[in-house]
Amino acid sequence: MKFIKFFVLFVGLLMCGRLQADTLSISSPNGRIVVEVGIEKSIVWHANVGETQILDWSELALKVDGKWLGHNASLRSVNRSSVDRIEKPVVAVKSSTIRNHFNQLDLNFKEGFSVVFRVFDNGIAYHFTTNRKGDIQVDNEIVNLHFNKDYKVLFPEEESLQSHFERLYIEQPLTHLDSGRFCSLPALIKAENNIKIGITEADLFDYPCLFLESTGNKKLISKFPPVILESKKDGDRAIEILKESEYIAKTSGKRSFPWRVFMISEHDAELVENQMVYLLSRKNELAETSWIKPGLVAWDWWNDNNVYEVDFKSGLNNRTYKYFIDFAADYGIPYVMLDEGWSKTTTNVLEPNPEIDVEELVAYGKQKGVRLILWTLWGPLDEDMSAILDKFQKWGVAGVKVDFMTRADQYMVRFYERVAEACAKRQLFVDYHGAFKPSGLHVAYPNVLNYEGVKGLESYKLNGLIDPNHEVQICFTRMLAGPLDYTPGAMRNVHEEDFVKSYHNPMSKGTRCHQLAMYVIYDAPLQMLADSPTRYYANDESTRFISQMKTVWDDTKVLDAKVDEYIVMARRSGEDWYIGAITNSDARNLNIDLSFLNEGTYRMEVMEDGINASKAAMDFSHFTQSVSVDSKVEIKMASGGGWAAVIKK
Repeated sequence: MKFIKFFVLFVGLLMCGRLQADTLSISSPNGRIVVEVGIEKSIVWHANVGETQILDWSELALKVDGKWLGHNASLRSVNRSSVDRIEKPVVAVKSSTIRNHFNQLDLNFKEGFSVVFRVFDNGIAYHFTTNRKGDIQVDNEIVNLHFNKDYKVLFPEEESLQSHFERLYIEQPLTHLDSGRFCSLPALIKAENNIKIGITEADLFDYPCLFLESTGNKKLISKFPPVILESKKDGDRAIEILKESEYIAKTSGKRSFPWRVFMISEHDAELVENQMVYLLSRKNELAETSWIKPGLVAWDWWNDNNVYEVDFKSGLNNRTYKYFIDFAADYGIPYVMLDEGWSKTTTNVLEPNPEIDVEELVAYGKQKGVRLILWTLWGPLDEDMSAILDKFQKWGVAGVKVDFMTRADQYMVRFYERVAEACAKRQLFVDYHGAFKPSGLHVAYPNVLNYEGVKGLESYKLNGLIDPNHEVQICFTRMLAGPLDYTPGAMRNVHEEDFVKSYHNPMSKGTRCHQLAMYVIYDAPLQMLADSPTRYYANDESTRFISQMKTVWDDTKVLDAKVDEYIVMARRSGEDWYIGAITNSDARNLNIDLSFLNEGTYRMEVMEDGINASKAAMDFSHFTQSVSVDSKVEIKMASGGGWAAVIKK
């Protein structure tokens, strides 16, 4: 397979060591971040955080219909503006209000394009816009990032542009990555003076995803999947690419292109609070959204429908799913997922398998206040979208889980958009698996609740490659882009030395409280309970604690955090607060204060690693205490541990 890439050497520009003929400056509202943009033979930019330069002169350009926009361009006008307003998201992933505060620089060129920079107090973004009649062919885009020093990078390395985007993060100095190695996004740069730079994109529509490729030095350069001209099916869920184009997109000539996003923090806690992807994405396009109801989900696949101590044969059948529905109703869980296997075949999702009657299950769930979500492969949905979604709507299900896309070219990005729009028309929400990271679609179509795009709990079942270190790390990497369907909730908890991979009886590494805290820490409006209902019944204390959890939040505060090591997060829903903390393989004690509370006395319910959790990972201590705004709390975590609390007035 060939990949379109472009590497630019600033020979005339950088070798001479002089500033560009036209240089413009823009800073963040607080003045801490400063961007300079140079215009001569190329458009280049660099950035400082305080006295620290983080990016050296880095080129940007867009090749349209065979010509580079940005090379020898003639500046027509410059506009400056500032915005400071409050946004109210339909689905409050982190908070019910978001301050949108930035300074903007618009560079308008005679060749019919513009480059727009926005600088926030916590980051930088830029994108191209074009104003041409008819359609255009985008041959390539240069996103050339020249870092000031040989920083370390958390690099979600990919082996192919056909990927599930479920990667481990490799930490290497930039110069230790051989030329040609590449990653998906988000990636995280660890700069000097504790500065972190999270790199991703926003407002991605009708355009391929951005990847970053190493040059073997201090530069990362853009890489895009080209348009696929010919392919054939490879089994029920993959394709073999037979022919690719020399371009990356054909699209409207009058449009804005995706934002290139650089989240910047000097304190690790602030990095996790960043909401630039939301702020840079086009806003809600749905007229009616009251039907979109995020919540907890009882999920079947991870536990292999393995219920026991029952009088029926468990598996893909109505008796098993009624047991799931009964469990969900008992704990106030609003949804049950029917994953792969509910349909007659994976390619025929219009007909259930002989052991399942979806309409009967929907009716049974309705009596209990529980709704169903149905899984489907992307291929059949792509071929017969209206018929499949009409049937799902007729059956009365709440949403659809779309799986195994494993691509990020323009066609696939369009497919995500078509699914979101078609589902919204039928009041169905969407959970994307085998998917690239969130890039703004969930803002325009808030019925898109979750994306996978993460090496999640399923890895314990399939290969055992993850551990508590990874589970801490993804808070500072993958979660920067948006919601992640990690699917927590394992009730069989062991430490690394006791771990055994099991498909039918899976377990997790780390403590029970490590799993419980994930319900506070991970952004997921549609949050799974991955284990068997039988195990949840047997672990009633833990299950009742999980069942209190919200999946959308009025406020999020990261109380303490260190990339790769630990995170402590507080979330508010109404007047109630929820706190979660997880640590990597190191045991640690942390101290926090509750100064974010209002005046008055609160009851705090705590799930804490037990005194023997260092050996018996399922050991926990469950207690309550009175707290107030003046209280100090000690958080004790074993290796791979966690801590969680619910605070109510």
